[in-house]
Amino acid sequence: MISANGWSRRGLLAGTAILTAGGPTAAKEDRLTEGVVILIDSNEPYVMGHAISYSANLSKHFADRGARLLIEVVANGKGIDVFRADKTPLVEPLATLRQSLPNLTYSMCASSKAIAEAKEQISIPLIAGASLVPFGIGRVVDLQLKGWAYIHA
Repeated sequence: MISANGWSRRGLLAGTAILTAGGPTAAKEDRLTEGVVILIDSNEPYVMGHAISYSANLSKHFADRGARLLIEVVANGKGIDVFRADKTPLVEPLATLRQSLPNLTYSMCASSKAIAEAKEQISIPLIAGASLVPFGIGRVVDLQLKGWAYIHA
């Protein structure tokens, strides 16, 4: 039935549902995720560079909002080159970024490292500040299950 002002009961209920749903939804959208995990699985210099610039840009974006975001860059497969002290073209930018962003972590897949070491017959050194995780992709999923956002570089 339509009232004298042109509103039906169904229309009013639908409108009310939309308006009240917007409140919690808006609050949820404003909620800061625990962190962001960025996966690098390529040894292309531009891909590695993008992942690093993503870290800086995300940190600045959230800092401008007054929020601190945890960021972890995970290197997997061929992407481990980014954290290899003997191969990375980004030693200086990585060190500078880590010094300026205390909420930034670098992780390398131990499985990918072991495969590369066996193939190359060498011991692979890590850059300062990088640590090993058993499986890079496992680390990404663990963080996603904790509510972290995921970016594939």
